[in-house]
Amino acid sequence: MPTHSSPSAPHDIRVVTNQAPPLVGHNVVTADHALVEAVTRHADASVVEDIAVIGAEAGTAEAREHGILANENHPHLTPYDRYGNRIDEVAFHPSWHWLMERAVGHGLAAAPWESDSPYAHVRRAAGFMAWSHTEPGHGCPISMTYASIPALRADESIAKEWTPALASTTYDPRLVPLAQKSGALAGMGMTEKQGGSDVRANVTEATPTSVDGEYTLRGHKWFTSAPMNDMFLVLAQAADGVTCFVVPRVLGDGTRNRLDVVRLKDKLGNRSNASSELEFDGTVAQRLGDEGRGVRTIIEMVAATRLDCVLGSTSLMRRSLNEAAWHVAHRSAFGSRLADKPLMQNVIADLAIETEAATALAIRLATAVDRINDPHEAALRRIALPLAKFWVCKRTPFMIAEALECLGGNGYVEESVMPLLYREAPLNSVWEGSGNVNALDVLRALSREPEVLDAWLTEVGHAHGADARLDRAVEEVLTMLGDQAALEVSARRLAGRMAACLQGSLLVRFAPAEVADAFCASRLGTSYDGTFGTLQSADLRAIVERATPTL
Repeated sequence: MPTHSSPSAPHDIRVVTNQAPPLVGHNVVTADHALVEAVTRHADASVVEDIAVIGAEAGTAEAREHGILANENHPHLTPYDRYGNRIDEVAFHPSWHWLMERAVGHGLAAAPWESDSPYAHVRRAAGFMAWSHTEPGHGCPISMTYASIPALRADESIAKEWTPALASTTYDPRLVPLAQKSGALAGMGMTEKQGGSDVRANVTEATPTSVDGEYTLRGHKWFTSAPMNDMFLVLAQAADGVTCFVVPRVLGDGTRNRLDVVRLKDKLGNRSNASSELEFDGTVAQRLGDEGRGVRTIIEMVAATRLDCVLGSTSLMRRSLNEAAWHVAHRSAFGSRLADKPLMQNVIADLAIETEAATALAIRLATAVDRINDPHEAALRRIALPLAKFWVCKRTPFMIAEALECLGGNGYVEESVMPLLYREAPLNSVWEGSGNVNALDVLRALSREPEVLDAWLTEVGHAHGADARLDRAVEEVLTMLGDQAALEVSARRLAGRMAACLQGSLLVRFAPAEVADAFCASRLGTSYDGTFGTLQSADLRAIVERATPTL
């Protein structure tokens, strides 16, 4: 008779195995070796201790949940109240306010401008990068508030009026006059339907009143984010040309200024944040700076928001790298952990060096803001900001797509948070000047301000002789600069190469040898094949271990 083996115990189909646990409960600062090293290098250990508090909160399950809820529950516009009165109010989910309260409370808005610390902007930059792990959309009003102060300083009396509230660490979302506010937020409105980045084509009209410095505006703004903020810096046409104005949301007597919110944009990503179209009709505004000097006045705000585009993109990279490295460290396939597979190690290591390079450059830029009274630092900031804005923000979507793929199908599911990061990834390359605008701004700076090239050469020159591939890349840049006829058509290639040289010089001097070698070989040498995971390095495991967060 045939024999039958005893049946094994049935498999419990509800028991889940071989899935990575949630990445919560870690400190996003102390887990980021590149960030800690950069902050220590450009500031001191006390700043690391300070921002580690932000990093601990950003890694909690509570913070992550608020980030998800703020994105799932979009802002809602109510143009009229029940009686037909125009109110133009945008309501945000409570999780948005939870995130904003902590971002302001951690001093990530305009507080650095009022700080006596020599490292205030490095501290704020690192904190902004860490807190953005929670959710990127609410960083927009935080960034605009931070960036408003340099522009407001074009008029001492206006700056004195607004700076204390903007630099406050108290979040106060009430629609009340400035005098009653314990904290305030700023926004900006530059672009219009017909012009986009060509703000000199703006048609919004500014008409002076009988009060000195006061005007009324009539026109529109095509993109104004966070329309519930307390004040906005806008551009309009005055008698002598494009001029910058301060537009309060609520007037001193408590009445609401005429800011009609036409609609909220239905955006690809950045869903937690409200981006609106505004119309002005008799809107009260104060002139900021001289008539006809509006672009020059507001450009300081643009420069500061460009820094935050770099910081925000770097944070997106790091969050994506964390999720990818964590997943492969806890997931097995074909007999072993994914993290032990040579090809997967190559991919994670490549993502890691991209993130390290962005982090090193981002904190170096923040250092230049702290040292802005130094002519070299001011010139370096002028050229390195558009370089970094072009390069880091342009690399981010490519990098996050690869990180998402490391999770396989899990990464394509909303619950993994990777789709949210992927939708957010193109944003910073579009806002504050798209890729072409920033590449051409590099050419403008090089042609009008010769000191900026000297600053770039000095900075990359600190690493001269340390890596032949970096030296050759610098020579290639100089050759490109010598071909004046081809500069505009080659502006993107030039900007990318100059930015990568800055990153390479920082990594060669300060990063672990295996990181610097892999970066120079793949980004500056001849071994780059156009995709992640093609490194030719003997020490991939060390790079991966350095990149993998721990609880």
